[in-house]
Amino acid sequence: MSSIEYICYHGLLLPPGAHTAESLEFARNFLVEDTDVFAITYPKSGTIWMQEILPLVLNGGDLTPVHTIPNWDRVPWLEEKRLAVVVDKLTSPRAMVSHFPYSLMPPSFFTSKAKVIYVMRNPKDIIVSSYYFHQMAGFLDDPGTFDEFIDKFLEGRVMFGKWTDHVKSWRHTELGDRIMYITYEEMVEDLPAALRRISDFLGRNLSDEAIKKIAEHCSFTTMKANTMSNFSLVPKKYMDSDKCPFLRKGIAGDWKNHFNAEQLARFCSVIRKEMESEIVSLPWTLD
Repeated sequence: MSSIEYICYHGLLLPPGAHTAESLEFARNFLVEDTDVFAITYPKSGTIWMQEILPLVLNGGDLTPVHTIPNWDRVPWLEEKRLAVVVDKLTSPRAMVSHFPYSLMPPSFFTSKAKVIYVMRNPKDIIVSSYYFHQMAGFLDDPGTFDEFIDKFLEGRVMFGKWTDHVKSWRHTELGDRIMYITYEEMVEDLPAALRRISDFLGRNLSDEAIKKIAEHCSFTTMKANTMSNFSLVPKKYMDSDKCPFLRKGIAGDWKNHFNAEQLARFCSVIRKEMESEIVSLPWTLD
């Protein structure tokens, strides 16, 4: 079983390579602008989808950036080293993504008027997606068996820690109308409706025609074929698509093909207990 030396940052495990001490310091000191837009996710919750959606919503549906700029440069991660390289090329309103919990956002974020779209996903599907990602990503530990990976996930011994901690950190903010919550499942169920919500939240007021165009481009099939979005440009030593494609299925409910009854009961028991104080309506059940 391979062993990766993760970066430990405020108690969280971050994959090496994309994250460095310098990139984390850059994020800490980053000057957030009032017009910035952040899509915040726990890993494997729809980050790449939001990197496709945000530029198109913000520019009214112009496909040029998603056809010519790799997603990690067009909507960079706040915490990764590419941000320092491309930040001066980003035009306002700047779109970025992050896996940071609320407390690790830069100080300038809290005093700004920047907006946040927080995307949540069924943790049962997250762990399945993460399990396959660990198999193909050279910068992540071998996940072991699915049963072993369940324990790692529940204990937070995975990148960016516990899912429950991440969700709770972003459910309890002082951002008011600066934050919008949406789920991966809502986007899968009715992408045009989700895009309309995002558009209205960002004050873009897009036409029905523009929404339809963006929805068509942001379909899983289209994204999987877009070399600027499917990570096929990444060297095989970092992401081996022969082991598993990065964009694997793009569906909700694949967890049903992976959990046995005992695993499901164990997983849901822990998640339910850690979320019992949360009053939030979600389109999935923990059973």
